[in-house]
Amino acid sequence: MDSLALLCTGALLAGGLFWFVCILGPAEQKGKRAVDLSGGSISAEKVQDNYKQYWSFFRRPKEIETAEKVPDFVDTFYNLVTDIYEWGWGQSFHFSPSIPGKSHRDATRIHEEMAVDLIDVKPGDRILDVGCGVGGPMRAIASHSRAQVVGITINEYQVNRARLHNKKAGLEDLCEVVCGNFLGMPFQDNSFDGAYSIEATCHAPKLEEVYAEIFRVLKPGSLYVSYEWVTTEKYRADNPEHVDIVQGIERGDALPGLRNYKDIAETARKVGFEIVKERDLAKPPAQPWWTRLKMGRIAYWRNHILVTILSALGIAPKGTVDVHEMLFVTADHLTRGGETGIFSPMHMILCRKPE
Repeated sequence: MDSLALLCTGALLAGGLFWFVCILGPAEQKGKRAVDLSGGSISAEKVQDNYKQYWSFFRRPKEIETAEKVPDFVDTFYNLVTDIYEWGWGQSFHFSPSIPGKSHRDATRIHEEMAVDLIDVKPGDRILDVGCGVGGPMRAIASHSRAQVVGITINEYQVNRARLHNKKAGLEDLCEVVCGNFLGMPFQDNSFDGAYSIEATCHAPKLEEVYAEIFRVLKPGSLYVSYEWVTTEKYRADNPEHVDIVQGIERGDALPGLRNYKDIAETARKVGFEIVKERDLAKPPAQPWWTRLKMGRIAYWRNHILVTILSALGIAPKGTVDVHEMLFVTADHLTRGGETGIFSPMHMILCRKPE
């Protein structure tokens, strides 16, 4: 009887461990594993120092307004968070509205495909992904449109990850990844048939500069669509709760400063674009985009325990626990931003470069 009880207890523990690690496991099962978490291009022994440097950036607000320092700041951020994002969220570093009856992965893919449908490209067209990350959207868009997609990211580690994923997906012939700053892109004038950015240009210290670069590289008559992070008409700068939410989002997502929704079209027109369409994709009848953050709290604690153990064992770099905790706190600010309606990560603007 004792042996049977021991056997049953062992089976329950094994089953619980399997459920904890595998069923509630990482979002991208075929991507990054917990034991492979790193600091991107930052050496393991410097991850904690770089995290402290990143956080101290916000204690010196004047530096946030210094445009030349922002690219390095954003690059450091993505070195710190890329593996955690990919492990816990997936290969598409953005949000999407929930779709009843659809998985998060399907909802994400549909949101990405809509971007390329809006810019009306044909198979074989050459289009630009502005701020491509590890290339989740790029691969979905290339598969859907059969266009040639060129992605640019400032982070060299993401370039390597994107190329690896492109090869695994058999899409290296359609997807090209370039390391560079989207404020000064290494592309010729009038060289792309279309362009898109999905929650990426929020990292630009001045939106006008990145829009001007996109305008430069697009062929006349071509379309550009962007999903922008903005404060909405509900945001009140004299409301302490609103200010706390916005500052929390800025600190936890490497933003020089969130823009108001009214600034987006004005900036696009300033650099020469014609506005074709503009609307907030987060507004009803769209289902909430932040539910995935709320539903992931159990997985977060599972992940946090695992990261803490791996860090204590020296498998994950020191500082990984701090970065993971920072992202959880940021998720709370993002959720509050969505619930109060003062923040949207998907204010869509569709623009055309005149003939």
